[in-house]
This record gives sequence, C-alpha cells and structure tokens, in this order.
Amino acid sequence: MIARLPDELARAVADPNAYANLDALHEKLKIIRRDYPFARADLPDYAPFWVASKFDDIQAVARQNDLFLSGLGALATKEMAARTNASAQGFRSVVGMNAPEHMKYRLLTQAWLAPKNIRKLEASMRVLARQYVDRMAAASGEIDFVRDVAVHYPLLVVMSILGVPAEDEPMMLRLTQEYFGNADAELTRRGARTPEEVRAGLMETIAEVMAYFRAITADRRRQPADDLASVIANGCIDGELMPEAASLGYYITVAFAGHDTTSSSVAGGMWALAEHPEELAKVKADPSLIPALVEESIRWTTPIYQFVRVAARDTEVRGQTVRKGEQVVLCFPSGNRDEEAFDDPFAFRADRQSNKHVAFGYGAHQCLGMHLARMEMAIFFEELLPRLKSVQLAGHPKRTITNFVGGPKSLPLRCEMA
Repeated sequence: MIARLPDELARAVADPNAYANLDALHEKLKIIRRDYPFARADLPDYAPFWVASKFDDIQAVARQNDLFLSGLGALATKEMAARTNASAQGFRSVVGMNAPEHMKYRLLTQAWLAPKNIRKLEASMRVLARQYVDRMAAASGEIDFVRDVAVHYPLLVVMSILGVPAEDEPMMLRLTQEYFGNADAELTRRGARTPEEVRAGLMETIAEVMAYFRAITADRRRQPADDLASVIANGCIDGELMPEAASLGYYITVAFAGHDTTSSSVAGGMWALAEHPEELAKVKADPSLIPALVEESIRWTTPIYQFVRVAARDTEVRGQTVRKGEQVVLCFPSGNRDEEAFDDPFAFRADRQSNKHVAFGYGAHQCLGMHLARMEMAIFFEELLPRLKSVQLAGHPKRTITNFVGGPKSLPLRCEMA
C-alpha cells in the first residue's frame, strides 16, 4: 500500500513560499516525520514526488548514487519545469552530474578546495572578516546583518579565490540573488512575478552570467593565474578541455552556491545568538567552542533546502516501492531536526557535540566547498565574538522565498560592540 502525503503537507515541502516561514514549516515537517516518514505526494501542479524526511533515509538515498540520480535541483511546478527545460540554459553543473562523469569533474577542484590548500587563505580571509567587524562597530548599534555583512564577506572570499575583480561584487551579488531568489519578487530580475516573467528573467540572468564567465575563460586560457578560474578554464576531461557548458556550470556553482550558503549560515547563526544570549555567553567564555558554533549554525539554518533525485530503476525505501523515473526529494531541514538523529533538535546549542548534520549533503555529492565554508565562518566568529558584548533583534527578520537555496534575506540587529 502506497503511503500518500496529504496535500497540505506535500505543498509545504514543494511551495517556495513555505520556506519564508521556517518555524511553521518545521511544525509540518514534524508531522511528516512522525506520520509519513517516506511518502508520495500527488499535487496537480507538480509531477509526483516522494519525500525523504528522516535523517537515515536522506543519507541512504544520497549514498546510492547509481540508484538515485542527480540532475533536477529542487522541485519545480510542471509549468516552470516545462518552460525552463524548453529553453537551453547553456550550462551543466557538476552538482547535476552522475557517475562516472561526476567524479571526473569533481576531481578538477577537489584538491584545490581541500583543507590543506585553503589554509593559505587564512590571513587574507581574516583581514576581510576584521573589516566587516569594524563596520559593525562603526554602525553605532543597529545594522541589517544580511545586507551590511553576511552577503558581502563570503562573496568577496569566493571572488578572491576565483580571481575575479572585487569591483564586480555588486553585479555578482545581484546575479546570485536573481538566480536563487527567482521565486521571490523582491529578488527576481525587474521584480518578475508571473511564471512567464520569472522564466524570462532567469534566462536573462543566466545569459549575463555566461557572458561574464566566457570572458574570464578566454582571459585565463591566454594568461593562467594561481586561482580557481584558471583551474576551471584549463581543466581537462578525458584529455580534452571541458565543454563550455560544463565550465560555465562550474563557475556558477562555485561563484553562487559557494558563497550564498555560507552567507545564510552566518546570518542564521547570528539570528540564533540574538535570540539565545545564553549561547552567546557560552562561546564568549570559551572560544574553543567556535567550531561547534559553526556546525550548529549550519545545522540550524540548513541553507540548501532540498535536492531531487530520480530513481534509475524500481527500488524500495522504508517499505515503499519507488518506480523507475520517480522523483525523491531529500528534505534536508527535516533531516537536520530529526528527533531520532539529534538530541533536543529544536534547541540551538553552541556547544552541541557530534553534530553530524546533512546540511552539506551526503555521499559523492557532498559539498565541495564545505571546508572553505567552515573556515570562513570560524574566522568571522573569531574576529567578532571578542568584540561583541551583546546582540538582539532590532526588527522582524525575513527569509527568501525559495525551496532550493536560501536563508535570511533581512536580519535587523542591535549590536553592542567593544
């Protein structure tokens, strides 16, 4: 007998608007984990999909890369999927590739982003973090932490790694927000609202990104440098330069996802500290807890909300038969609040131990930039916490409307700085 997810709960997983109110969404995800841990949704405006809500099921599906294939990103309505697929986007992301192709592309940058290699970035990263802490101190108390700090610091780090000019930061930020925030009228290109406008705006954004990185590729092939753009521009697969569509997809993955998720996690951590001053006090009293604070901020925020996998053949998950070609949604926010995987999962604990969350994904597709993200966040908190006397909310935070990659888009804070 097929376990079917009630429409109200199914829509909570699928609808980008649901993620703008994460507390309400988590209440629904509690019910899904308890009563429908692996169930099928049949909404009229979406292709049928299964929801993996439990931590263990998410790991099991993500681990079986030959059985559950990547390539779709997040859920899209039938109309949006048809419109997007009908338009040649012109790029292929390593995130959407499968074996054996996926590992060939992943290995191009894996060593470059390994902990041993990125440690050489620590000094410059610390200078940048200190600059933004200084800005917080100079703001005389109230700031919008997302707008003034969180979106800039990780983006400038990624841009320096790629080797693209710092003066292009406003453009890169705009393009990132248009790309990941394409369901949010406050972030879409020209405030697009209808599916036709959103699709057209998204295609324009992608075209602008592609033109920008085509120029970067041409430059790095003429004059390679010690940066990630040169690695991508001159990367070879099976003895030949990677196709343009794959190189452009690589740039987009690194430039956009490589900073947006970190921005969201830093902001999510600050939001939690503002609401839980006792946790701030713990870390200020014992700075050795900063790595634990970083992991808890990432778990708490879970900036990648979902990835869709497609069954390569008939299989079974938690007693349910998944047919070949059916979609399975890995619901990461649910997995990271699973009562069977975490002790007191709805408590933000800056000193949480053994925090094996799935915010970076799992298995072969685990985030390439996770070591960089951890390092960026740790350095920022190391620079901030000795100077932060107190922090509290100074208004109502807002989250991005998206079911894919997102987090706080506005976080008004009142900070007392030393």
